[in-house]
Amino acid sequence: MATAELTTLASGFGYVEGIRWHDGAVWFSDLTNDKVFRVTLDGAATEVAGVPDTPIGLGWLPDGTLLVVSSAGNRVLRVAADGSVEEYARLDVAVHASNDMWVDQAGRCYISHFGYDLFGGGTPATTGLILVQPDGSVELTGSDLMFPNGIAITADGGTLIVAESFAFRLSAFDIGADGRLSNKRLFAQFANPETDLADGICIDAEDGVWVGCPVAGEYRRVVAGGEVTDVVRTDPAAPFGPACALGGPDMRTLFLATTRTTLADLAGGWAGDGRIDMTQVRVPGRP
Repeated sequence: MATAELTTLASGFGYVEGIRWHDGAVWFSDLTNDKVFRVTLDGAATEVAGVPDTPIGLGWLPDGTLLVVSSAGNRVLRVAADGSVEEYARLDVAVHASNDMWVDQAGRCYISHFGYDLFGGGTPATTGLILVQPDGSVELTGSDLMFPNGIAITADGGTLIVAESFAFRLSAFDIGADGRLSNKRLFAQFANPETDLADGICIDAEDGVWVGCPVAGEYRRVVAGGEVTDVVRTDPAAPFGPACALGGPDMRTLFLATTRTTLADLAGGWAGDGRIDMTQVRVPGRP
């Protein structure tokens, strides 16, 4: 098992989430300030759009259009070239707040949602993922997920992997020809409920999954069956790391969303002092 050193690409943001590599830059949501940013490899940050009601998950349609999940608004918003936003889909099936998103090559959006009122003291309950089809129809698919969070799809496009934050595990589903999910199974189980909350994920060219474990202050690479092959420790000055993405010229840079915050601060409104850190990894991501 290897550890790695971090460098900071850009800083000075609020609570950083939804990180993705796209078109030669790192893109992410700043939940504190209701904005989406992109950062190039020289560290230059550009505001892409102001997004109401807590932007979080990001994805791109096959034509290159940026989509953003508005978590508190339970909508997916389309971002125009001038930075203006308009509604793409209403997530009326969401239970409480919507969360991360993966957009596949067919333009289907898979979106996680809390499943219950986490910060308001609601009773924990399982749920499925939200599926937005290319025709705009919205439904739930999959089942029995305890606080579904980060989402990724394997290289062959046939398997979806999702982090179940408060079951402390990663689960996998088969993806049907219609995009619906079936055959839920365990991909990796973590052992310690005190530290092993599983948050955002990304997947590499060998279908290893990097997962943010923000309470532990770690990003872990795990493979099917649960073996942890690599660990990256977040900086103690910004220990809360909820999301990650593989990118860079050779796809071997792991970009990390790290924020100096606490769970209590998050419950009070996404307070934080966030930045994008990065490190080099052994196995590249997919272009």
